[in-house]
Amino acid sequence: MQPINLPENFKVNLFLLRLDLIDEEISGNKWFKLKYNLQDVIRAKKTKLLTFGGAFSNHIAATAKACDKAGIKSVGIIRGENVENHTLQLAAAYGMELKFVSRNLYRNKEELMQWLSNEINLSQCYIVPEGGANQLGIEGCKEIVSLINMPFDYVAMACGTGTTLSGIVQSIHKNQVGLGFAALKGGAFLVDDINNSIGNQTAGTFAIIDKYHFGGYAKHNSELLNFIKKFELEQNTKLDFVYTAKMMYGIYDLIQHNYFPENATIVAIHSGGLQGNLGIGI
Repeated sequence: MQPINLPENFKVNLFLLRLDLIDEEISGNKWFKLKYNLQDVIRAKKTKLLTFGGAFSNHIAATAKACDKAGIKSVGIIRGENVENHTLQLAAAYGMELKFVSRNLYRNKEELMQWLSNEINLSQCYIVPEGGANQLGIEGCKEIVSLINMPFDYVAMACGTGTTLSGIVQSIHKNQVGLGFAALKGGAFLVDDINNSIGNQTAGTFAIIDKYHFGGYAKHNSELLNFIKKFELEQNTKLDFVYTAKMMYGIYDLIQHNYFPENATIVAIHSGGLQGNLGIGI
């Protein structure tokens, strides 16, 4: 739990839960999402784990390394044209078989699975959705709250699929709030997805903040990059441009606009993914 040094006029307490320190690549929430899925691959006696993601997907990189360490073969179905970047090079280095598909095919899951059935023996594959967004991923993310060893009012995280927030909201108390900062444009849909995943389970309150996406998933501009550099200088901590930088930028902005009550304690989750920065040279 890292205390964040804030300007004197920021009348809140802000801490960063450093899940990025778990592992250089299987970092942050990815470890929790994969934990029970990897156990289930072994239980189901499958020979491969097959999953999905974009070219900058932290989930792809983390899955590749986790499977390599567990002695499980991995396949990554990558959205879009065949490109080379640090994230995909890392996944390939850990033995992941990468298959690139068009964005149209990627969106049509029925057609995609039909195509895959002609490419791969799916009967031997354990399939994990994009971002580890399944019930086992949620179960793993429920355990994150147990690492917060202090009273808090808000727990904040960057959101792609909403899996992490779904797990966390089910582990906090009713008087606590989970804040999900959407990393992609139009992230309001996450509200329904999270409500559906929670169902009738006891849960705290949550909100999706969808105005700090900087143009969309993996989009960025000079303002965000300057914030990343300034934050590292002031806090001696790196943020990734896809997720955590947008979350922290949003938290700072909300504090300045009096979103949080005075003296509120906010715990922000560092969800790792720092290898993605190398793809844009930061």
